[in-house]
Amino acid sequence: MPAPPTEQVDVQALLERLRDELRWGANGSSLSMRARARSAAEQFWAVTAERPPHGSPPVQFLKRALRKAMRWYVEPLAQQQRSFNDATLKLIDALFEELDRVSADRDTRGKLIAEFEERLLRLERRPAGSQQTVAAQPAAAALPDYFAFESRMRGPTELVRERQRPYVDDLRDCAPVLDVGCGRGELVALLRDAGVEARGVDADGDMVAYARGEGLDVAQADLLAHLEQQADGSLGAIFAGQVVEHLPPPMLLRFLELARAKLRDRGLLIAETINPLSPFALRNYFADLTHAQPLVPETLAQLVRHAGFRDVETRYLHEPDRGDATGPVADVLFAPLDYAIHARR
Repeated sequence: MPAPPTEQVDVQALLERLRDELRWGANGSSLSMRARARSAAEQFWAVTAERPPHGSPPVQFLKRALRKAMRWYVEPLAQQQRSFNDATLKLIDALFEELDRVSADRDTRGKLIAEFEERLLRLERRPAGSQQTVAAQPAAAALPDYFAFESRMRGPTELVRERQRPYVDDLRDCAPVLDVGCGRGELVALLRDAGVEARGVDADGDMVAYARGEGLDVAQADLLAHLEQQADGSLGAIFAGQVVEHLPPPMLLRFLELARAKLRDRGLLIAETINPLSPFALRNYFADLTHAQPLVPETLAQLVRHAGFRDVETRYLHEPDRGDATGPVADVLFAPLDYAIHARR
């Protein structure tokens, strides 16, 4: 029996499907889906006429006899189909690899362009003769261009803004809010847009110039000195995003003491930091030379309680994509990258 005619391959439709699958990769499902599709294809690419005959014994006998008689005709067609299947799978694999490469190059170029634009904007906004940093911690002045370092390691303002957007609901009824170590002012901008009174403070002159260029109320000052100048009980919330890991223990304890003093009754403290229990997060920790020490969640929570805060809660944030990995080992390897302590005065 002759093999069925080979279907015409719609290359354009195939490419569109590959692009769709590549877009799925942003959600972490492309690789597993691709592997399943490849496995299914490999099960059927070896076309052969050696299939078990079905039917009654006489029918099976007749099929075996016909198979032997027609082998000279069918086998070359099956061999051609196997060759076609093999070439098609190799072509699809090559297309996947090329699309992965193009997508990675595009993402890299986009990140570099965004970083370059932020750095240029920083230079335009930098006041003449401005002080680079007023941080009391010596390590904060160790890097000649911390703004560029932060842009590369932490990401563009849009990314940071999306990560901090959930805090708007936490702080909506806590005005006025002080964002210590506010950086480029992403959270201050979010709160302003939500109608929440907020201001920021940062030791880095370039960060402050960039934030002020966005029309934000941001001061350049050492965070401890700035807190000391605030009236007791005058703040509704203090936010410290990726700040406490920069403070040596004496400065960290003083920060928590001042935060409690400057918050009004039931005022909210939020301190977000890197989760050192995550192997992936440790890379981010050790990449920044201005970090003082990693803070285990239980350690920071205990310090916050010791400073006199109540209702101390630890919230884990930003879980990495674990794909299909499960089990206790995967739980450790793919632990959340960050955590935040929420506490009331």
